[in-house]
Amino acid sequence: MRISVNGQAHDLDVDPETPLLWALRDEIGLTGTKFGCGMAQCGACMVHVDGMPIRSCVTPVSALEGRDIVTIEGISGKEADAVRQAWVALDVSQCGYCQSGQIMSAVALLSVEPKPDDKAINDGMAGNICRCATYPKIRAAIHAAAKSLEG
Repeated sequence: MRISVNGQAHDLDVDPETPLLWALRDEIGLTGTKFGCGMAQCGACMVHVDGMPIRSCVTPVSALEGRDIVTIEGISGKEADAVRQAWVALDVSQCGYCQSGQIMSAVALLSVEPKPDDKAINDGMAGNICRCATYPKIRAAIHAAAKSLEG
């Protein structure tokens, strides 16, 4: 089967039920997307498919032919730039393991809600678990990114 990841076509010889996460990591070599729980509970495996955030640990590659997949390695655009800059400026990461999923969710949130309040952030980031509990910094970074997008 053929999938498009970060604008590049990849031919895969895998079982159609292989989770996208493992195709990305083991077959394509993109290791920024992390394995966390394998049950779509933690958000570490978040990628965008056709602009929408999805959990790659439970999404079979067979469901993705003809769709546009973007990983942390390929995320771009004004929202992505604003989020990355805010993450660095506010020193959000501690261990960093969950951060690719957090960033992918934050970019998706700002793409649909450019001026999120705390409730919108809570809703948009629900299901993204950070074992280091950097949630206050994550929220502050999303607010900072939103503010930078205003002007």
